[in-house]
This record gives sequence, C-alpha cells and structure tokens, in this order.
Amino acid sequence: MSVVAKTLGVSRSNLHDRLKGGAKPRRRYHKAQDAAVVPLITALVAARPTYGYRRIAALLNRQLRSEGLAPVNHKRVYRIMQTHNLLLTRKYTERPEHVHDGKVIVMRSNLRWCSDGFEFTCWNGDIIRSAFIIDAHDREIIAWRAVANAGISGSDIRDIMLEAVERRFGAYRAPSVIEMLSDNGSPYIAKDTQIFARQLGLKPCFTPVQSPQSNGISEAFVKTLKRDYVQVTPLPTAPTVLGLIENWIEDYNDNHPHSGLKMRSPREFIAAQIATA
Repeated sequence: MSVVAKTLGVSRSNLHDRLKGGAKPRRRYHKAQDAAVVPLITALVAARPTYGYRRIAALLNRQLRSEGLAPVNHKRVYRIMQTHNLLLTRKYTERPEHVHDGKVIVMRSNLRWCSDGFEFTCWNGDIIRSAFIIDAHDREIIAWRAVANAGISGSDIRDIMLEAVERRFGAYRAPSVIEMLSDNGSPYIAKDTQIFARQLGLKPCFTPVQSPQSNGISEAFVKTLKRDYVQVTPLPTAPTVLGLIENWIEDYNDNHPHSGLKMRSPREFIAAQIATA
C-alpha cells in the first residue's frame, strides 16, 4: 500500500480510508451570505459579458458601497462565478516580439496624451474609422472623432487636439507642454498637424516603426472598446453605430474599472485625485 500511496502522491491513511469507504467527499465551500450576492453578480455578468471576475467585483463593490453595504472580496466573487459557470474562458496568445522603448505611463495627468485610431465593419459592409486622445495617467478619453466609409484626416486630428485642450483647460493652449504620443500615420506627421499641435502647447512624439506597444495605452483602449462594446453590440449600419460610439466612450470613462487605477474608472480616479489635492 505504501508504494501505491507514494505513486499516487497521497498519504497511506487517506488511501486506506478510500478503500474502506470511510473518506468523506469534500463539499464546496460557501458562505450563507452568498445567496444575496449571486443575483447581483449574475445581473452584472449579463450586462457585461466580456468582464472577468476582477472587474465584476469592482462593479459589484461600487454598487454595494452606494447602498451603504460592505464590499465583497474579489476571491469570493471568483468562487461564486466559478460555482455558477460565469467565468470567462481563458485564452492563451503569444505576445508579438516588438521592441518597446521607454515607459508610456506617467506620474500625473496632463503630462502625456496618447492618440491612435481604429476601425471595424458594420453588418451591411459600412466601415467605421475613429481616432481618439487618451491621457496616459488617468486613462480618460478626452476627445474623439468617428467617420463612416472615409479615412481620418489631418483636419480630424487637429480638431480632437483642440477639443482635448479646451476640455481639460478651458482655453486654447495648455498651461504647460504636454507630450502628444502617436504612431507615424500621415494625419499625425503632417506638417500642419505638428505646427498646430505646438500652437496648442502640445509636443508631438512618435512611436518607433512597427512597435505598437510603444503606444500601449492607446492599444489597450482599442482592445477594450472592441471586446467590451463592438463585439457585443448589434452593428447594422453606419448611422446607427455612429450614434452609439458616444455612449460607449461615456460608459468607458464613467464605469470601466482599470487595474492600473485600483479598479476605478477614469473619472472616478480623476475625482479621487481632485479630492486629495
């Protein structure tokens, strides 16, 4: 019996109890309070089918705190979601071997803004293209533009630059120089765009060629938008989708939890910064 127990990696007493039928099966651990939390988690998963257990836990605790109730540990949320088959399927993908020079994240807001574009296709074949500006610290989408069946122009980029400065500072020029990180797309490297950026107090910076991770903040937002909004929303025609993008951006700014922001949304994080300033 000792040889068998050693081969199976169990103790002799455990193997003896199993053979004699004396071993009691372990029951799944649960708390009596789980029953009150399960419907809340189920509703959140139904509304946010692409969210993992950590983001679901952040939304759940946000809801509980608003009702004056105690928050729930994320490990408990994981256990409940596992019991009710609500966890996301794990996917493994190899990271592409691109060079990443420097660190995109900065220590406070309005030091570096990042900009990029994305596109997706509607069910009727219409193509939506969009560009945006995101703060590398607080992750808020400050300004954006979207067009149907056309490309993003240098004029569009200059418009969102001006809008971003106006929204953040209520003026036509930033009070101090802000780095403006983007790829080497023609709307960004255009001479008119670079001159206009400097007039606004922005310093144009460009990522190395074939190194999208050098603008990782923007890349992460594009991935989030496509996963959490585009892939789970009906996209019949361009006019319909163009009317939805604003709601997507507002929902992202107001509600989307970020691990880098301690599971707070961009605007929650900004509000907390202002409160402690």
